[in-house]
Amino acid sequence: MSKVKAYGAQTAASALSAMEIERRPLNPDDVQIEILYCGVCHSDLHTARNEWKNTVYPSVPGHEIVGRITAVGDKVKKFKVGDLAGVGCMVDSCGHCPSCDDGEEQYCESGFTGTYNGPVFGGENTFGGYSQSIVVKESFVLQITHAADALAAVAPLLCAGITTYSPLKHWGVGPGKKVGIVGLGGLGHMAVKIAHAMGAHVVLFTTSAGKVADAKRLGADEVCISTDEKQMAQYANQLDFILNTVAAPHKLDPYLQLLKKDATMTLVGAPAEPHPSPEVFNLIFKRRQLAGSLIGGIAETQEMLDFCAKHGLVSDIEMIPMAYINDAYERMLKSDVKYRFVIDMKSLA
Repeated sequence: MSKVKAYGAQTAASALSAMEIERRPLNPDDVQIEILYCGVCHSDLHTARNEWKNTVYPSVPGHEIVGRITAVGDKVKKFKVGDLAGVGCMVDSCGHCPSCDDGEEQYCESGFTGTYNGPVFGGENTFGGYSQSIVVKESFVLQITHAADALAAVAPLLCAGITTYSPLKHWGVGPGKKVGIVGLGGLGHMAVKIAHAMGAHVVLFTTSAGKVADAKRLGADEVCISTDEKQMAQYANQLDFILNTVAAPHKLDPYLQLLKKDATMTLVGAPAEPHPSPEVFNLIFKRRQLAGSLIGGIAETQEMLDFCAKHGLVSDIEMIPMAYINDAYERMLKSDVKYRFVIDMKSLA
């Protein structure tokens, strides 16, 4: 075991602070990664503060990890020392259930093992990317092909990128499709960029008139202020797909009414409290569907990274030192970031 510096929470009520954690010795199929940058996800805050009522303490969040490989096990084939690499939301799964066989480890029927907070259905705790280094099984490590000067902005792709790419791809977003994106935060701004790169006509729905110009800069063809009933009415029955990225409880019916017959709205935001139940008539009269999506499998995450590298897509970020994380959480709650905080892990040394 090796000891490394980290930042984490000891209880739901405590601020994140410096601590020391242990990393396991290198197994034959493991790689060791020096963490260079780690994105800050809303899930980090939910977990640190036990808002989902499943946190194992001490909690070291962080699952948007980019770094450089410093050691490899004897059986590692895809990576070598010095390579750039990424780690997302998962570090293991059962490997043999139907979902794992399909390359969709995020739906592992035994529950995947999170990069932090351990296995989904309980087990030994795991510590995430708010730390100097991490040891991960080779099969859960991603190759980074972006330019080296973009690494900090690549980090959020390991969660925000795949969380939006996977449903956009699964529900057939592309040329000729009119797609709604709800919310322009950490997830929403990547959804706009990716849907635009896929060739779709993108409509951004936001409650903030101040985000109109920025949404169009990011790739939105149209912007609708969702609190304006007249603007919303113009999109009734018009959209082929909606990706709803908002991580706070809100009424879903105004958006369901915008879908065409047989179209789907997919939720990727994970609020601490449930959304109000939608009116069933908004579903049955147009055979509309309300769905959910969870990150993506390892192969699809690699596909997303390669797609983003090809199209020059990265996250819009604000770089912060590790010691600023508690302030960053408070600002994130106020949507006071454009659009993702990324920790420069050199600040932890």
